[in-house]
Amino acid sequence: MFLGIDLGTSELKTLLLDAQHRIKAQASAALTLQQPQPLWSEQQPQAWWAALDAALLQLKAQQPQAMAAVQAIGLAGQMHGAVVLGAQGEVLRPAILWNDGRSGAQCAALEAMQPLTQEITGNLAMPGFTAPKLLWLREHEPRLFDQVSRVLLPKDWLRLQLTGEAVSEMSDASGTLWLDVAARRWSAAMLAACGLDESHMPRLVEGSDCSGTLKREWAQRWGLPNAVPVAGGGGDNAASAVGMGAVAPGQGFVSLGTSGVVFLCGARFSPNPARAVHAFCHALPRQWHQMSVMLSAASALQWAARLLAVSNVGEMLAATQDLTLAQCAAAPIFLPYLNGERTPHNDPHATGSLHGLTAAHGPADVAHAVMEGVCFGLADGWQALGAARAGVPALSLVGGGARSARWAQWLASALGVSLTTHDGGAAGAALGAARLAWLSVGGSVAQAAPALPVRQRFDPDPHLASALAVRHARFQRLYAAP
Repeated sequence: MFLGIDLGTSELKTLLLDAQHRIKAQASAALTLQQPQPLWSEQQPQAWWAALDAALLQLKAQQPQAMAAVQAIGLAGQMHGAVVLGAQGEVLRPAILWNDGRSGAQCAALEAMQPLTQEITGNLAMPGFTAPKLLWLREHEPRLFDQVSRVLLPKDWLRLQLTGEAVSEMSDASGTLWLDVAARRWSAAMLAACGLDESHMPRLVEGSDCSGTLKREWAQRWGLPNAVPVAGGGGDNAASAVGMGAVAPGQGFVSLGTSGVVFLCGARFSPNPARAVHAFCHALPRQWHQMSVMLSAASALQWAARLLAVSNVGEMLAATQDLTLAQCAAAPIFLPYLNGERTPHNDPHATGSLHGLTAAHGPADVAHAVMEGVCFGLADGWQALGAARAGVPALSLVGGGARSARWAQWLASALGVSLTTHDGGAAGAALGAARLAWLSVGGSVAQAAPALPVRQRFDPDPHLASALAVRHARFQRLYAAP
């Protein structure tokens, strides 16, 4: 039995996986987001621990025998967040999260201080990354910055509580802007630019390596064996890839979660910072990946549901089913930049809009426009991946949006690539974390991380793709308009 833990933004998920790839049980606990000022996004690390404790107590109550048979634990989680600790390991302030946009000025300052930033890290400095957050702290909270003894990513703070070990792994560390991504080690130059050095950093392992063992007190509380190994794990998207079986070059997925992601595995480090593409280490040794990221995907549909006073996203999407292609072509154009944007614009100040509204438009038209706008944002990211897209026959589709067949069909047509949904795909990063746990105790990739069974395939519709191309061109012109 293998335990996967995924620390998300809105909830923490846990999962028990057996050696026949059956999910024995799942449990989760909700998390809340604090946004004390515009562009700010924070959470209290102690809330993550309370959520983990609640979820694991649920699993103990549901499956005590399975919990007692756990051989290893894997961790996955939201990337880029800055958890700053004092000399005694105490949390000095709320964690600044991946979707926090306050450090735009510090991004420019970082690249000015270290002109080789893009060469070393393979990425543009963006407010979502960890390093600019520390520069912001140094400028705006200098007394607190002077107390910082260590900086950890969110899932790695959980690891510290679980094992007593300050450890990270390559995929999550890639999103800090402190990692030499090609060499898979901390960069002294990037750390120095932020007033830090390697003593502030956790030890690095591969995602499939053991990072430490569970403390006895927690094993007893949750009904787990003593000294259970805890794998390095992965950032949420790299772990999701392992969960989907995207573990070889040319394999990848599209995620329709809170944010939107297009993920492609590669055998080598292939940076493309000019298009705001992320080039990170995979959670597996000697592998890398490219990733385009949009900040508002399924969350844009949730926003629209609140705007339209609809009870849920599914009901809102159902309202679009009866729209004809002609009605869709006359719908407003939606720019989905409700929280700024990463790929391809790297613009934390980008804003959303509905363009072309008339009195003839109703809720279904607006709902369709939002769905379509997210498709176009992901298509921009897919195009930004450039040559890496060549020869990719299909991508897996994961995330809450994958439940909508209509959205999947429109997205496949907008991207121009087939999309497949999978049995077990909803388990996402928690499943990947469990698989990485399996690898950490001797499992092979073929044994522990096979592709999931295909549930449904969505091929691009040429007629729909042609109609979407016209509207996509309008969409792109609207972002560029003054």
